[in-house]
Amino acid sequence: MPDALYVGLMSGTSIDAIDSALLRCGDGGIELLATHEHGIPGDLRERIAAISQPGSNEIDRLGALDRELGQLFARATLDLLESAGEKPGSIRAIGSHGQTVRHRPPSADPAKGIAFSLQIGDPNTIAETTGITTVADFRRRDIASGGEGAPLAPAFHAAAFSRPGVNRAIVNIGGIANASLLAGCELRGGFDTGPGNTLMDHWISRQRGERLDRDGQWAAEGSVAGALLERMLAHPFFSRVGPRSTGKEDFNLAWLDACLSALAPLDPRDVQATLAELTATGIAQALKTSGSTVDEVYICGGGAHNIDLMRRLYQKIQPATLDTTGALGIDPDWVEAAMFAWLAWRTIEGLAGNAPAVTGAAGPRILGGIYPA
Repeated sequence: MPDALYVGLMSGTSIDAIDSALLRCGDGGIELLATHEHGIPGDLRERIAAISQPGSNEIDRLGALDRELGQLFARATLDLLESAGEKPGSIRAIGSHGQTVRHRPPSADPAKGIAFSLQIGDPNTIAETTGITTVADFRRRDIASGGEGAPLAPAFHAAAFSRPGVNRAIVNIGGIANASLLAGCELRGGFDTGPGNTLMDHWISRQRGERLDRDGQWAAEGSVAGALLERMLAHPFFSRVGPRSTGKEDFNLAWLDACLSALAPLDPRDVQATLAELTATGIAQALKTSGSTVDEVYICGGGAHNIDLMRRLYQKIQPATLDTTGALGIDPDWVEAAMFAWLAWRTIEGLAGNAPAVTGAAGPRILGGIYPA
């Protein structure tokens, strides 16, 4: 397969920006060529957050947001290409994750029997505006075949970061955290580990009006509240075995408020410290109980910049080493966007993009729908 240029687009649980990456994919391997961060206006963020929870007039609101986000994803693509000095005609396809507004995997409530995942950011609008074939809706085929639809990262992590004879875990700490287990070049498994940054971001936003806890400085000022940590770790997600995924449907401020309501009032800094401890504990426990040997752990996503969180995690995973994916050649901020460029390449070439051992799907599946330019 000849090498070609692909664009990957990603907007995560934090709804802070659209990350876009220009990737060269093919038999020659994977090469990250350029990146761009495209801001999401505050009023749009608020409407996305609102539609992510049940409410009134959802269909009209969802339809309008779908088109509006499609236009914004298209703009992010064109700005990336302009900064990289590339023309739309040189791009084989765009891989757009979209913005998740619901994720109800089968593991969340097996008794219901109906699982789904919904991302918006109309790919028709992206293709029409950019003039580039667009691949989107990556999660639902995996779910249709009995899988969780998440995490999708492990297959890409294996392609980009595996090394013969080395046992690695690649951990993405975005809004939700997920881990991929690599035994040499073999993908041994992968799973969501629980909250990543989402609860910490929401708590500091409520208490201090700040978007994030930069470097984890505020959490570092507090002390872990053992009773709160114990209550949060009692969430059924942490005891699930086998393929598992989660999202803000499980871990949100309403859930945190319910945990806090049963306890004596806590210093807000102690709550932040406990939320950081929850993220680190969820990751470390998942790695230790995975049944795989892990000698090296590499972090990507926004959590890689949280010094306090990285310190907590390192204390829990020793004697394994800890670093970011920057040490492996891809800056931790751009791994997810690069992944969706890679998934678009897989789809265009008729190759499976999921990892059934990770998601629980019935088998390898070509992911996403193709929307021609």
